[in-house]
Amino acid sequence: MEVKLKYELEFPIHASPSLLYQYISTPSGMSEWFADNVNSRGEIFTFIWDGAEEKAKLISKRTGERVKFRWLDEDGTDTEYFFELKILEDEITKDVSIMVVDFAEEDEIEESKLLWENQISDLKHVLGSV
Repeated sequence: MEVKLKYELEFPIHASPSLLYQYISTPSGMSEWFADNVNSRGEIFTFIWDGAEEKAKLISKRTGERVKFRWLDEDGTDTEYFFELKILEDEITKDVSIMVVDFAEEDEIEESKLLWENQISDLKHVLGSV
């Protein structure tokens, strides 16, 4: 299996951290922009895209600030890969942005970044912050 590399992206977003948090931490919020459908049983979230399912475990969260999910293998065991969504707020300007931390294989990083750009664009649309 190829090693995946960690990368970070930051997107300015015009929304309050508390509203934004609802969209990055709940199945109903995430299904509006992140995946076609999102279900959760406790800490296990199931993300569905075009009929394909991926499962991830919510491993940490801080209300109004961040969520972190660890991807699970097909048999339900933890992988070493995660994705994290952090809400950043500038103390002085109060500008809000969302930081994405994710992993991709070296030859898939650009494609992966593009996917996030599209998803964050959908999120901005849902929030009315375009």
